[in-house]
Amino acid sequence: MEMKARLMTKTTRLPQLLALGAAMLLAGCSMIPVYERPAAPVAASFPAYGSNSQAAPALAANAVPAASVAWQDFFADDRLKRLIDLALLNNRDLRVAVLTIEQARAQYQIQRAEQFPTISAAATGSRQPNANGGITSQYSAGLAVSAYELDFFGRVRSLKEAALGQYLATEEGRKTVQISLISNVANSYLNVLADEELLEITRQTLATRQESVKLSRLRFDSGVTSELDFRQAESLLEAARVAYAQQQRQRALDENLLTLLVGQPLAGELPTAASQSQPLVNAQLMADVPAGLPSELLTNRPDIRQAEQLLLASNANIGAARAAFFPNISLTVTAGSASSHLSGLFKSGAWGWTLAPQLLLPIFDAGRNKAGLASATAGQGIAVAQYEQAIQTAFREVADALANRSTLADQLQSQQAQANAEAVRFRLSDLRYRNGVASYLDLLDAQRSLFTAQQAVVQTRLAQLQSQVVLYRALGGGWKDTPAGPVASASPGF
Repeated sequence: MEMKARLMTKTTRLPQLLALGAAMLLAGCSMIPVYERPAAPVAASFPAYGSNSQAAPALAANAVPAASVAWQDFFADDRLKRLIDLALLNNRDLRVAVLTIEQARAQYQIQRAEQFPTISAAATGSRQPNANGGITSQYSAGLAVSAYELDFFGRVRSLKEAALGQYLATEEGRKTVQISLISNVANSYLNVLADEELLEITRQTLATRQESVKLSRLRFDSGVTSELDFRQAESLLEAARVAYAQQQRQRALDENLLTLLVGQPLAGELPTAASQSQPLVNAQLMADVPAGLPSELLTNRPDIRQAEQLLLASNANIGAARAAFFPNISLTVTAGSASSHLSGLFKSGAWGWTLAPQLLLPIFDAGRNKAGLASATAGQGIAVAQYEQAIQTAFREVADALANRSTLADQLQSQQAQANAEAVRFRLSDLRYRNGVASYLDLLDAQRSLFTAQQAVVQTRLAQLQSQVVLYRALGGGWKDTPAGPVASASPGF
């Protein structure tokens, strides 16, 4: 009876001891350094370009930042929207990014679980000879908590915070991949439109030069002109055929790239010059977005937020490295029944428990903990530099996009005027040649200049449209979906 009373007293004390240990754990300190966001190493405003002498202004009171404009609202072309939808569903790079989030979330949950004891069912048995020539048996069964670390100095919590930073960084990385994917699909789609328009220009030029060769041949056979004029016309015709073959090859390559980005064949998804006159020049414009201030990039660009989360994770690693210098206190607890006979293992009076705390204080480790702290500190310095570089890269991308937007509109207007002048010049040269007033050399020069000017108009228009896409991406636009968007964010599962 006395032994039974002792066992019951020890049993009633066990919850008290566990509660005391939990309270001590919650009162533990943290070795993580206080985080301070590094200052942005860029100018306070974006530079001005073109005729505007002032820097890019901040957002107007009613203006919506680019990062808050969903891509469905930014792009107006229905075909392009369908292609982006398909890419978000089928692109393998984005699929890998989403699975990486799931992997990082699982790693975070594993590290988070280290804060709590692992309770297992345990059963043991042993038989060994004793001094009297007999056999001593011992059996036990119950619940066990093995080597649970009491996190007084925050090592486990620091590792959990580092894992959380890694997880949140992968989520921002997925957004960055989505932004790049949408931008690449849009630019590839515009490339295909430009290819179609250039192919149509080349076809028209080829037909014009074929007529010129026929006319030159008739005039040569009639003795009106020399063979030199005929050979010049023939050379110019072959040059047009070369350009046509090159343009067909470029069209195929651009479509192959778009197919890869979308992740499936594009049957019937692309317009052609035959179905739509001047598909690029007449393409619907995208929504205009304000540049805002560089400070807004810190919250709008997922890649900058990703770099900051990695910085927070490296900061937490310093806390774990600091905690390694302090004692490591672990606890092993078992509770169940024990008996020297297997048949009596679960009989009344066999209940008991054990409590085995352990304290390890590092005395000599050959500099391991010191090196670990130095490595964590250096890792934080690397993360700071990468964070600052991400800001500088974002600033440069926005500044470049603003420079393109400010100058390409004027360039396109001038090149269109030049193409119109070259068209008039070609008609006049052709008329003068047919009436014997001008030489054939003047006509050939006018043909070449018109072809070059028409190509330049399409290429400049392409650059102008793509600069709008690049500016939208550089300002952090494209990662927000509408409520029915195809890509959902993962949650950490706290």
